[in-house]
Amino acid sequence: MGKVTGFLEIDRQDRKYKPAADRIRHYDEFVIPLSEEATKNQASRCMDCGIPFCHNGCPVNNQIPDWNDLVYHGEWRRALANLHSTNNFPEFTGRICPAPCEASCTLNLQDQPVTIKTIECAIIDHGFQQGWVTPEPPKRKTGRRVAVVGSGPAGLAAAQQLARAGHDVHVYEKNAKAGGLLRYGIPDFKMEKHLIDRRVAQMEAEGVVFHYEATVGVDVNMRDLVAGHDAVILAGGAEQPRDLPIPGRELRGVHFAMDFLTQQNRRVSGEPLTTNEPIFATGKHVVVIGGGDTGSDCIGTSVRHGALSVTQLEIMPKPPEKENKLLTWPDWPLKLRTSSSHEEGSSREFAVLTKEFTGEGGAVKGLRCVRVDGKMQEVPESAFTIKADLVLLAMGFVSPVREGLLEQSGVDLDARGNVAADTRAYKTSREKVFSCGDMRRGQSLVVWAIREGRQCAHAVDLHLMGETNLPR
Repeated sequence: MGKVTGFLEIDRQDRKYKPAADRIRHYDEFVIPLSEEATKNQASRCMDCGIPFCHNGCPVNNQIPDWNDLVYHGEWRRALANLHSTNNFPEFTGRICPAPCEASCTLNLQDQPVTIKTIECAIIDHGFQQGWVTPEPPKRKTGRRVAVVGSGPAGLAAAQQLARAGHDVHVYEKNAKAGGLLRYGIPDFKMEKHLIDRRVAQMEAEGVVFHYEATVGVDVNMRDLVAGHDAVILAGGAEQPRDLPIPGRELRGVHFAMDFLTQQNRRVSGEPLTTNEPIFATGKHVVVIGGGDTGSDCIGTSVRHGALSVTQLEIMPKPPEKENKLLTWPDWPLKLRTSSSHEEGSSREFAVLTKEFTGEGGAVKGLRCVRVDGKMQEVPESAFTIKADLVLLAMGFVSPVREGLLEQSGVDLDARGNVAADTRAYKTSREKVFSCGDMRRGQSLVVWAIREGRQCAHAVDLHLMGETNLPR
């Protein structure tokens, strides 16, 4: 490392947020980047630790110590090339990845970890500012055609890799624009959508053809798709939400979180809504059921709508404020995490089970809840009620949607309802059909989607050509 004693001399300094009172008035990103000098200083904290355990936490296999060292020495262009060698879209991961690499950082054992995510984002943003990120069209065409179903991070990564290998790549997307949940699920205040548009333009210049509002299994017949291509990749995500089938579920005002978030993203981008039932939190008491990132996104969006109050319910016990590093490191620790949306105005309740939605005139007005212990057993005489005009179910996703694409494709599913395929060949039970990302592994992180998209591209290229230079 360029500065062996950097971690001893320099404290961790991360990006700051604009004041909550200002940022809740708009849907723009509000993270304040570090200066170039501050970023170099943070990169110098990367230790010469021998075994970089940050690799243990990074699904896309980023060569973190290498580009930290390059940033410290001011070699930004080489750092960008290194970063792109493992990650097609670091501007996505540098904004919305939870950074398991930082939990695995060796420095995190006794101190605060290196600001890996911040440095990653700085490298790619600097690269775009300098004009270093340009299309990379193939030097030769193979004459092979590949269809990619779904344009989320897995589908985009697979498509870009295969196009650069010289294949004729066609991406089929059911929505009007590419991005999947990056575009329609992640709020703009966490990741603005021009970042996706910029990458799509690059991919189009590299030869990728996007087919929008083309739902495979409905508008496009799966049989025709397979017949017209040498390989088909199923990367449609895991969009079947987990429901809460309790009394009162039919009341107006009880919605899945993604319906709420998708509507708002469409409003921000000026796209028409796909439903006649607009969902607003304005002037309402909002209850979000589910303590994960999707629930946090619902909080931030509700606050920007002008909700009277926002309460988040989580069935699990409240995690500890700090993890026991000697027990959990280098794995992802269980600890209390407070997001920027939590800081904007919400309350959180842990170890709560919702028993019933109550209402008046067919609309939800409250929730009847009980406390539960660590074994999910109800605590006697712990019943209470919460006022609610809008309830958002943010309890995750259980599987891909089976209707349409999967039913028509006839591929085998695993015990959880995901498309059955291994992580070496990524082949499904059907000839010429592959699968990757959340559709194969279930709901997961953007970094896992990009990793699987890249590895699936490697497998498809090997299948088509008998050999491949694409990295796994």
